[in-house]
Amino acid sequence: MDVGMQLIFSSVGWDLDDTETFQQELKMAKMAEDLNFDVIWPAEHHFFDYSWCPDNMQLLSYLAGATERIDLGTAAVIMPWNDPLRVAEKISMLEHVAPGRIRFGMGRGLSRREYAAFQGIEMDESRERFDESSAMVLEALETGFIEGSGPYYEQPKIEIRPRPRSDMHGRVYAVASSDDSVESAARLGARMVMFADRSWKSRMPSINRWRELFKEFHGVDAPPPMTADFCYCHPNEAIAKERAERYMGTYLGSVLEHYEVMGDHFANTEGYDAYAKAAETLKKVGTSGFLDGFMQATAYGTPEQILEQFVQRKTMMGDFELATCFRFGGIPHSEAEDSMRLFAAEVMPELQTW
Repeated sequence: MDVGMQLIFSSVGWDLDDTETFQQELKMAKMAEDLNFDVIWPAEHHFFDYSWCPDNMQLLSYLAGATERIDLGTAAVIMPWNDPLRVAEKISMLEHVAPGRIRFGMGRGLSRREYAAFQGIEMDESRERFDESSAMVLEALETGFIEGSGPYYEQPKIEIRPRPRSDMHGRVYAVASSDDSVESAARLGARMVMFADRSWKSRMPSINRWRELFKEFHGVDAPPPMTADFCYCHPNEAIAKERAERYMGTYLGSVLEHYEVMGDHFANTEGYDAYAKAAETLKKVGTSGFLDGFMQATAYGTPEQILEQFVQRKTMMGDFELATCFRFGGIPHSEAEDSMRLFAAEVMPELQTW
């Protein structure tokens, strides 16, 4: 079982300038290799305190030189915001900088606020843009040539240089929360990525559907999916509970603001029907219900409690990969480091035997 560490570059809850925020995240990224994590996963987000890492592929080029063995993954490249030709070039170049260490994760974006700043790219087009560009990039990384004749990316055939060292088979990931994203991930041969924001039992129909479609499209069983948690680990159960609820509550407040998850706009945005239904459900349960659902799904507590939560998850869904985030919601940097170190010492070794 691979255990990764997420970087989200959030400034919500801290009184820090951007330089201080960036240095904290980079310090934790370098710690990840020393603590024997398997992968570093930086997000792509733009403009707002919620999260800002505008080019995670550029960041990985730095981390490739700052580390020696740990894998480096994009979590994720938001495909509608990036030209597929440039994505293919950057991923191919990263493979030369850090041979065999690159994992390519993709998403289509959920924030209306972020989409608004990308002129000429409408949120209504995200599904079609993602499907068209992701297929182009994966084909380019396999063949060494990129071309496209679709409505959004009319790309004359051209060779990618540096030439891809190898295709990304087994190292492709796609965020999949809605039914069409589940199908898209399966069609691409990508590992399904899910955030720990709701009941895992409610996720099982989507996970099983992805597995069925993966087998149908590719003739082989699907690899383990990946789950992404926000984790607080502390040796004292009462302290772990109080702090996890406080910091995750701050983080979830930023989620509500950034994604407008209870907004009506999803109902009028092409390709976001699942989020429109989720918004209606969230309106009924309210902010406290949203937090309760999140806390039940994600892993926090003492090392023993966290391990038990992962045992229950594995019993339900089978093998899975894990990506954890330790810096969120205003956690003091020293606490985030302590949480990460304790997790690495007492939780991760057991997980990596699975």
